[in-house]
Amino acid sequence: MVSRITLFGESLNTGRGKMITKLKLGAAISTALLLLGSFVTQAAAEDCHRGTLDEAYCDRNLDQVADLPLDPKDWVDPKTIIFTYTPVEDPAVYANVWKPFTDHLEKYTDRKVVFFPVESNAAQLEAMRSGRLHVAGFNTGSNPIAVSCAGFVPFGMMAYDDGRYGYEMEIIVKKGSDITSPADIAGRTMAFTSPTSNSGFKAPSAILKGEFGLLADKDFTPTFSGKHDNSILGVYNGDYEVAAIANSVRQRMERRGVIEKDVLQIVYKSATFPTTGYGHAHNLHPELVAKIKSAFWSFDFESDATFKKEFAKADRFIGIRHKNDWAVIRGIDTANGVSYDCK
Repeated sequence: MVSRITLFGESLNTGRGKMITKLKLGAAISTALLLLGSFVTQAAAEDCHRGTLDEAYCDRNLDQVADLPLDPKDWVDPKTIIFTYTPVEDPAVYANVWKPFTDHLEKYTDRKVVFFPVESNAAQLEAMRSGRLHVAGFNTGSNPIAVSCAGFVPFGMMAYDDGRYGYEMEIIVKKGSDITSPADIAGRTMAFTSPTSNSGFKAPSAILKGEFGLLADKDFTPTFSGKHDNSILGVYNGDYEVAAIANSVRQRMERRGVIEKDVLQIVYKSATFPTTGYGHAHNLHPELVAKIKSAFWSFDFESDATFKKEFAKADRFIGIRHKNDWAVIRGIDTANGVSYDCK
């Protein structure tokens, strides 16, 4: 089955506080994101290479990301920079966590920087596509979609000083559960986060199918929580039997004391994936882009105790190339039958 990225997933609250997406997984990622209007620029009329990019963008240098428009009149040089972080948890928490960095970004760019809290991946994608978002961190699974459909140009991610980076997808249960292996998920209901999430949906779907022969809606019943912290708390409180999550989120929640250690049990742990990719809108003025990158490369993680505690699995930002570093994620999308069709 080939699923097209269309850009919408309608959600609702249940009586126990879960966020359940009104999706049947048989339709899979075809309802993953919010359907966006056609913000066609001059690139649409240009005869250029695009690859998976929407017609609004060009990829003349074949690096698989949108190029800067040729006409300087199409470059954007905002007086106020809008920045956002992937909505993996409560956005209100991260407005304060990111304050040291946004202050640092203001200093390097000589512009006001506003943290824009978003409630969903779809909202974040729509904001960049429509020109209301300038700098962002998109989660691992959303990166290829943001690149193809929203003109996102990723250039960095968090890493240790020794070059190590990334996170693992975990399938978790509450300690004492009779689910001791992914094979035991057969006949159960499993919580995912959102269809655009790598660790919360894409990777576990491919792994359950490829390694254990389990298909959603056939061998188990899927449900969607909306976010990683919802899934983690759902298993922690007994609302969900089993869930797929990013261990970086679980570890942050443990460090903040939101959940106690040793209550959750891991029944599967994946290989390491690249973590949140940070980048800018493709049409930002190149001089501003240079200042933004300088702010990322020069930011001291040790300058703020809260920031360092929250992102304990990193010491600095390192440069990335989407073409190379996200190849494994695009491979997972291919295994799931996903094509980046932004229409």
